[in-house]
Amino acid sequence: MAETKIKHRSVEERAAKGKGYRDKTPVSSHSGWVPAPDRADPVALLEEQNLTRETDLVPVRHGRMLASPFTFYRGAAKIMAADLKDTPRAGLTTQLCGDAHLSNFGVFASPERTLLFDLNDFDETLPGPFEYDVKRMAASFTIAARNNAFTEEETRDVTLTAVRTYREAMAQFAQMGTLDIWYARLSEEQLLQAVGLAVTSQKGKALKKSAQRMEKAARHNVEKAHTRDSLQALSKLAELVDGKYRIVSQPPIVIPARELGESFGMSADELQRVLRRQLRSYRATLQDDRRHLLERFEIIDVARKVVGVGSVGTRAFIALLQGRDQQDPLFLQVKEATRSVLEDHLPKSRFKQPGERVVQGQRMMQAASDIFLGWTKGAQENRYLYWRQLRDMKGSAIVEGMKPLGLNFYADACGWTLARAHARSGDPIAIAAYLGKSDKFERSITDFSERYADQNEQDYQAFAEAVRSGRLDAVEGV
Repeated sequence: MAETKIKHRSVEERAAKGKGYRDKTPVSSHSGWVPAPDRADPVALLEEQNLTRETDLVPVRHGRMLASPFTFYRGAAKIMAADLKDTPRAGLTTQLCGDAHLSNFGVFASPERTLLFDLNDFDETLPGPFEYDVKRMAASFTIAARNNAFTEEETRDVTLTAVRTYREAMAQFAQMGTLDIWYARLSEEQLLQAVGLAVTSQKGKALKKSAQRMEKAARHNVEKAHTRDSLQALSKLAELVDGKYRIVSQPPIVIPARELGESFGMSADELQRVLRRQLRSYRATLQDDRRHLLERFEIIDVARKVVGVGSVGTRAFIALLQGRDQQDPLFLQVKEATRSVLEDHLPKSRFKQPGERVVQGQRMMQAASDIFLGWTKGAQENRYLYWRQLRDMKGSAIVEGMKPLGLNFYADACGWTLARAHARSGDPIAIAAYLGKSDKFERSITDFSERYADQNEQDYQAFAEAVRSGRLDAVEGV
């Protein structure tokens, strides 16, 4: 195989490249967004996605998206991908999360058992224009702030914070050494320290009290994340029957394999055998030491488990494994990987297996990734899966309950984290040079976000009307 020649440009050349893109695509060009004249019907795009999803779960997905314009946005990555294809791009490529809305950030444990704050969902990851992730993130803050009944000024401030922090963080990464960027991370200690500083910096009794509530909520979420492991999952998701643990049936959210066989045209025993073959195939994608570790566990039970909003209807399972004894469990999550919604409009992934696309994208963007992250082909034609731990001290913020101070703090954390993820795979020097030192970029993206939030509300109303008319089925409260 021919060796790929890598060109190493000087810092000056990289900065000049970024500045050059400002002439072609000024940062102000990201403002003034209007939908394309031939914009696709948003409901039709969702219907197109539903064709490959579990039929009985599609109404559950619709029910979760129906809760509010904010939950609709969470499930509408395909719609936004179609809109982003017509937006300005500077020409600076990074590994994209592909669905960088604010609920796809959270805490989880590093292999060293340190809690980190990072992106945590990569179903849509793909190389592409860095602006796509920034716009997806920024618009999510505008929509969340409106959902929380913020004033226009408060909503604009929180969106500006997210994008400003991204720009300023990228400028910092442009000054850092290559390895320093690779090892940069936002740890539990740093996060709580920043919360503490936010409390002490507030003036006035009301603001101080609000900051203290924010600190209390942050510490509670971190402490709760520490308890979320496989042993805790065992107490919540499994039951002891005839001296053996098995996953509890909680349809339609959790359906064990013993009740699921008919849905896949095979008996429960056949399904168990298929899943065991899948486990062996998945283990082969792990590096040797992790494969050796996983081989010490035996699979006990498997179930289908509904997760998220946008993912509902894709195949998702949980697997209960056991190590030395019944009090040594390991829960793995197995999720279906499909084509990224971005592949409809950007070059296709170089990975033919969508599960590998997700895993490799996650490893590229996260400061540290799950030691059991791997992939395999599904048992059925054109089905692909990726595997990871179900609960590895994972935690997420309850965005819907946040006040302006708390959401601004969260926007700051998300903006820094996205910049760090992009700096790992893209060129932080060129991106920083393109973004510049003024506030033009954040003002431009905030204008886009406000306009896109308006469009999202219209799309939500069209979606709700499709449910009311019977065009779409929805089951709420599940």
